[in-house]
Amino acid sequence: MNIAANPVVEADQTIYLKDYQKPSFLVDSIHLDIQVFADHTNVNSKLVMQRQTAGDLVLLGRDLELKAIRLNGKTLDNTEYSLNSEQLVIQNAPENSIIETEVVIHPESNTMLEGLYQAASDLFVTQNEPEGFRKITFYPDRPDVLSVFTTRVEADKKFPVLLANGNLIEKGEAGEGRHYAIWQDPTKKPAYLFACVIGDLAVLKDTFVTSEGRNVALEIYAEEKDIPKCHIAMQALKHSMCWDEEHYGLPYDLDIYMIVATSAFNMGAMENKGLNIFNTSCVLADEEYTTDAAIMQVQAVIAHEYFHNWTGNRITCRDWFQLCLKEGLTVFRDQSFTEDLQSAAVQRIDDVAVLKGHQFPEDSGPLSHPPRPDHFVEINNFYTATVYEKGAEINRMMATLLGKEKFRKGTDEYFKRHDGQAVTVEDWVAALTAGSGVDLSNFLTWYNQPGTPKLEAKGEYDETTQTYRLNLKQSLKANAKYPNLKAVPIPVALALFDAASGEQLVLESEALVENAVKDGVYLFEQNEASIEFKNVMTKPVVSLLRNFSAPVNLEFNYSDEDLAFLLQYETNGFNQWQATQTLLERILLNGHSSDIYVQAMKNALPEVIKKDPLLASRLFDVPTEGYLGSRIDANYNPLEIQEKRNSLLDTLANAFGAFCKEAYLALDPANETEFSQAMGVRALKNILLAMIARQGDESAFELADAQYKSTKNMSERLGALRVLVWNDAPQAEAALIDFYLRFKDEALSMDQWFMVQAAHPKANAETIAYLTSHPDYDLGVPNRIRSVTGGLNANPVNTWSFGVQHFVGLAKYLDEKNPIIGSRLLQALSRWYTLAEPQRSQVKADLEALKPLVKSKNVSETLNSILNA
Repeated sequence: MNIAANPVVEADQTIYLKDYQKPSFLVDSIHLDIQVFADHTNVNSKLVMQRQTAGDLVLLGRDLELKAIRLNGKTLDNTEYSLNSEQLVIQNAPENSIIETEVVIHPESNTMLEGLYQAASDLFVTQNEPEGFRKITFYPDRPDVLSVFTTRVEADKKFPVLLANGNLIEKGEAGEGRHYAIWQDPTKKPAYLFACVIGDLAVLKDTFVTSEGRNVALEIYAEEKDIPKCHIAMQALKHSMCWDEEHYGLPYDLDIYMIVATSAFNMGAMENKGLNIFNTSCVLADEEYTTDAAIMQVQAVIAHEYFHNWTGNRITCRDWFQLCLKEGLTVFRDQSFTEDLQSAAVQRIDDVAVLKGHQFPEDSGPLSHPPRPDHFVEINNFYTATVYEKGAEINRMMATLLGKEKFRKGTDEYFKRHDGQAVTVEDWVAALTAGSGVDLSNFLTWYNQPGTPKLEAKGEYDETTQTYRLNLKQSLKANAKYPNLKAVPIPVALALFDAASGEQLVLESEALVENAVKDGVYLFEQNEASIEFKNVMTKPVVSLLRNFSAPVNLEFNYSDEDLAFLLQYETNGFNQWQATQTLLERILLNGHSSDIYVQAMKNALPEVIKKDPLLASRLFDVPTEGYLGSRIDANYNPLEIQEKRNSLLDTLANAFGAFCKEAYLALDPANETEFSQAMGVRALKNILLAMIARQGDESAFELADAQYKSTKNMSERLGALRVLVWNDAPQAEAALIDFYLRFKDEALSMDQWFMVQAAHPKANAETIAYLTSHPDYDLGVPNRIRSVTGGLNANPVNTWSFGVQHFVGLAKYLDEKNPIIGSRLLQALSRWYTLAEPQRSQVKADLEALKPLVKSKNVSETLNSILNA
C-alpha cells in the first residue's frame, strides 16, 4: 500500500542563479532495478550517499507512487521523512547513508515524453534532460550530483532489446517468460544522462577502433523497415569519432556506442552516455526518402550528440543556468564538423540564417534572456536559440580571436582540468585563457547580458594622406531587467578591396585605441574606437564582419553600389551572401531600386555556379517574410511585406528570363561525384524551376511533372512537388496523391507531405483544418505537429490571422498532454506587439484569454513572458 508522509512546503516557483548552493549529499553509486509490466513499472533503487555540506538529505521525485523506503537497512515510517509532490526529505541523515526506495510509475500513460514513457506499443524509452529522472525514482536530480550507475532492466521477452548506459555486464532469464540485462557505466555522470530502452527493434552494427586501440561496437536501433536508412548515420558517427580525435584529441571511452531512433521524442536527440536516444528525423536518412538538407541535418546531429561525450558528459554543467556551456560549445563543434562536409561558405550561411531567423528575433522580443540566464521558472523553456546558437557564436568569437593553435591549447587545458567535473562558464573561459595565454575574461559579458549589440561603422578616406579610417561604435538597446549593460568584445574580421580592380588589399593598420588589426581581425572592446589603414592608394570598398565574426547588427554607410561590388568581388562566400541580403532588405523594407541587385547577380552568378553551385543557390535567397517581419518593431503589416516580397521575386524571375530554363536544362546532379556538389546542383535546379513558373511559363509544370516522376531523390521530388502544388498546376492533385501512396508508411516523408500543403502560399483555415483532421495527423507525435505548424508559420499572413487560434488551441491542448511542446509552439506568437492595429489588439486578447486555461509551468511562463512585452 502507499505510504503517507508529512507535507513539505513547496519551494518558490522562480529559481535564481545567485541562490546556487552545493548539494548536501553526493551519490557515490546508484543501483537501479527497472521491471516493466503492461500496466505499470516497478523501480527499485539503492543510493550510496555521503554528506558534502550541512543540510537535509533531499531526494527529488515527481509522479512517483512510493511503496517503501529504507535508510541504512531500516524501513522508515511516515514520521521519519517528509514528502510532497516534488521532493522527499530526511532530516538528520547520517554522514554515510544508503537509501533504498521502491516506487511504481506508469510509462504506459506518460504523454509528456519525460522520464520513462511508452513511445510505441513495442517500445519504452527515456528522456531525462533536464529533470526527467525524478519521474523514474527518488534522487538528488541535479547536474552537479555525479554517480556510477548500475542498471538492471527486466521485461517480457516480447521486448527482446534491453539497453542502458555503459557496458553490458550480465543478461539472463527472469522466469515467467521474462528476461533481464545489467549494464554498468564506469564513468560518473549526472542523472539527466541516464537512459534505458526496452523494446522490439532491429539493429545495424559496425565497429570503430579508437586512437588508443579500443575496439568499440557501434549499434543503431530502429524499426526493421528503417534499418536501410541508418547507414548514413553510421558513417557520420564513424566520421565524427575520427574528427574529434583529430581536432580535439578526444577518443571514445566505452566499449559500445548505441543510438536508438523513435518518433515520439520532444527533442532532436539526446546525448545519454553511450546510449543516445534520437528523434527519427535526426537519424534516418536516405536520398529517396529524405531531403539533402535532412541528410546534412542527420550528420550534424549525429556529430553533435557524439561530441557531447566530452563537452557535456565527461565534463558537465554545475547547474542548469550553465546550459549554454555544454550546448553552445557543442553546437560550435558540430558546425565546424559540417563545414568539412559541404561548402564551408554555405554551412556558415545556413548557421547564420538560423541565428538571424530565430535568435535575433528572440533577443529583440519579450523572450530575450542572456545565454546564461540568471533566473527561470521552468528550465525546459530555456532550450532556446539564445542558449544554443548565440552560445555557439560566443565560442566561435573566442576561437576566431585565438586562432586554431591557441584555441586547441585552450581546449586541451579545459579537458585536463575538468574531466569528470560539473563546471561553470567561468571555468571554461579560465581554462581557455590559461591554455592559450590570451585573457578572454571580457567574453563573460556576452554570457551574462541579453540583446543583440548594434555595431555602427563609418569609413573615411583621405586622398591626401592615402589613409582609410574606420570608426566603430557599439550600443545595446536599453533593457529594464538589465540596466547595467556593458560593451562586449567584438572580433571584427575585415578586408579592403580596390574599387577599380576588385583585388583584396594588404592591410597596414594602426588602431587609434588599443590593438591593431591582426590576421584580418580587430578586437573591438570599447564603446568607440578607430582604426587607420595606411598606403591605400584609392578609396577602397571595405568588407566587415567577414564570415559573420560576431553576432551583432551591423550598420555601415554602404552604398548600394558598394554592396553590388561585394556581391561580385568578395572572396569570402558568406559575405557575398550577406551583401545580397543587405541589398534585399533595403529593397524590401526601404524601397530601394532592385536594378543594381539584379545586375550584380547577373554578373556574379556564372562564375559562382562553376565553382560552388550550392553557394550559387544561396545567392538567390530572398529574406523570408518571417525574418523581414522580425526587422519591424512597430506597425508590422504581414500582408504588405508579402506583397513586396512576391513583387521582388517576380522581378528577379523575369529579369533572368531565358537563363533560368537554359541553366535548368544544363544542370545534371548525376554528373557530380561529390554529394556536396550534387546537392548544390539539385538546390539550384529547384530554384530555377520555381523561377520559370514565376515567369508564367506553363512549361514549368511539364518540367516539374517530369522531374517528379523521373527522380528517386527526395530533394528533387519535393522541389517539383512544391512548384506543382504552390502554383495550383493541373498535375498538382495527382502528384499529391502519388506522394501519399508512395510514402504513406514513411513517417518522415509524410511530414513533408503535410508541410508542403500547410505552406501553400494560398493556404487558408480550411487547408489547416483538412490537414489536422487527416487520419495520419497525430497530436501524440511532435514531428507531425511541427510539420503543420512549420508550414503554417512559413506564411506570417496566415500565422497572424487564423493561425493565432491554431497555436493558442495547441498550447491549451498540450498544456496537460505535453507542455514542453505546447510552450515551444506558443513562442511563434511572441512578437504580437509589433503588429499594426487592429491585429495587435486581437492577438493580445486571444493570448489573454488563454491565461486562465493553462496550468503547466512551461506554458504559463512562456505566456506571461509574451504578454509582458
